[in-house]
Amino acid sequence: MRHLYLNGAWQPSASGESIDVVNPATEELTDRVPAGSPDDVEAAVAAARAALPAWSGTAPAERGKVLAAAAALIRERSDQIARIISTDMGAPYGLATKVQTLMPAQVLDSYAHLAETYDFDARRIGNSRILREPVGVVGAITPWNYPLHQIVCKVGPALAAGCTVVLKPSEVAPLAAFALAGVFDEVGLPPGVFNMLSGRGPVIGEALAAHPGVDMVSFTGSTRAGRRVAALAAETVKRVALELGGKSASVVLPDADLPAAVRATVANAFLNSGQTCSAWTRMIVHRDQYDEAVALAVEAAAGYTVGDPFDEGTRLGPLVSAAQRDRVIRYINRGQEEGARLVAGGTDRPLERGFYVAPTVFAGVAPGMAIEQEEIFGPVLSIIPYSRGEDEAVAIADGTPYGLAGAVWSGDEERAVALARRLRTGQVSINGGRFNPLAPFGGYKQSGIGRELGEFGLEEYLETKSLQL
Repeated sequence: MRHLYLNGAWQPSASGESIDVVNPATEELTDRVPAGSPDDVEAAVAAARAALPAWSGTAPAERGKVLAAAAALIRERSDQIARIISTDMGAPYGLATKVQTLMPAQVLDSYAHLAETYDFDARRIGNSRILREPVGVVGAITPWNYPLHQIVCKVGPALAAGCTVVLKPSEVAPLAAFALAGVFDEVGLPPGVFNMLSGRGPVIGEALAAHPGVDMVSFTGSTRAGRRVAALAAETVKRVALELGGKSASVVLPDADLPAAVRATVANAFLNSGQTCSAWTRMIVHRDQYDEAVALAVEAAAGYTVGDPFDEGTRLGPLVSAAQRDRVIRYINRGQEEGARLVAGGTDRPLERGFYVAPTVFAGVAPGMAIEQEEIFGPVLSIIPYSRGEDEAVAIADGTPYGLAGAVWSGDEERAVALARRLRTGQVSINGGRFNPLAPFGGYKQSGIGRELGEFGLEEYLETKSLQL
């Protein structure tokens, strides 16, 4: 069994217990990781607190050099890490390489650059000098769907800011975190600056959120779990950053390039087998173009081959676990029970072995249906008509508890931007504008609190002090 990474060394868990790691494509046991205990949390927080003064006092440019070295080592090991991720959570190997491995290296590089260029104490207001200082010890709790990227989005800015970190990765797909701990160990990150505890959320995650020695907790996961983290953190009045669920809309205006809009929306909805919090899982189309849009979506969905993550032709790997597959199947059944029309995919198993779900498209979806309101986290797209103009389209798009991402499509870019301004969501793609890892990412409403990535992500991990001179 593997060990935890504590205070610069691999150490066994105080619990002596383990968690099985299962390959979702084969349903076979591939590894075991420690089931950490509250005693492990105490040890990790103590190590992080002891390391904080020296690390926060290290010149930011020196912190940046360590992050740049880690990014370079991730690139050097990209094939190995991508294979770990494909085996761990089922992402097709190409996606695991480009998005799940090389993009985290790019994000780390961006924070290496920011550590060198961000001016932590340049601003003056009247007779006051404004300082930006590290918030302290950070508890980072991350999910399984992008197991390295989501870690780097927290650990990168925290370390660049001068914070120390205790990381709790998802126990469902934990192996990328072990790979990253090995990278940090090899590049010479000082002991205690980064600590990694595998374990279950109710044990490790809750202990971190409640711990008085943790100054900030940054959590990515479900809105339900985010509420629990925030409630526990409130007892010690610590800072909280939450990146939670989504039910993002792709709004297609009548003057849009309809085939391009539909193809891109289907691709976004099915990315990572639909296990993406910012996925455009609702396509909102004018009634006059609705039948054509549905036909185009069915055609596009047929091109998403389900299969082994290491097969070259695979576009959809398995869902991460049997529990996640069963959850998605329940939603597909519920959509039909509520009167939506299944036009692609469904509940039949695409392969005999593995936690697979067929790429699924629903037509005839009405606002208020469960499949229109609730995050499914699988390859399921709902197509919703509107007929009374842009006001109705905006009302449908904003008519869920979430506000994480979205898209607007129009032949008139200014018209698209004007509509995007009306959407209560944190990030909007205009006519397929590509994801920018330097732009702030985060949500409105129940999609979360705070922002990740770029300068905005760095500032989440900084306190503000004023000196009156």
